[in-house]
Amino acid sequence: QVQLVESGGGLVQAGGSLRLSCAASGRTIGNAFVGWFRQILGKEREFVAVISLSSSVTYYADSVKGRFTISRDNSNNTVYLQMNSLKPEDTAVYYCAAGIASGYGAIYSRSYRYDYWGRGTQVTVSS
Repeated sequence: QVQLVESGGGLVQAGGSLRLSCAASGRTIGNAFVGWFRQILGKEREFVAVISLSSSVTYYADSVKGRFTISRDNSNNTVYLQMNSLKPEDTAVYYCAAGIASGYGAIYSRSYRYDYWGRGTQVTVSS
C-alpha cells in the first residue's frame, strides 16, 4: 500500500502564492505518476496537474497553466504544487493521487487512473 499525505494548504489573498506538498510512504511504485486534483463541495473532482516520477513529464489543466508548477523530489518521496497568482476560483480541497503507468513516462488526467489518494488539504483564496 501507498500512503499519501498533503500539506501546505491555507488561507491566502488573491494574487498570493502557496506551495502544497504530497509526501508518499509505504510500498515503492516503479514507473509511477502523481497528480493533483481539486474539489469544491457539491462539484466533481477536477484535474489540476500531473508529473511522471520516471521521466518528469508534466501536464496541466488549462485553468492553471502558467500559474501552477508541479515538481518532484524523489530523494524524499515528495511531489510539490507551487501555486502562484491565486484566484478566488482556485478555492477548493486539493488532493494528491498516485498511479502506476502502463508505459515509461505515461501520465494521466482522468481520476480513474489513480490508485492511491490522500485525504486532501484546504486552499482558500480571498478576494
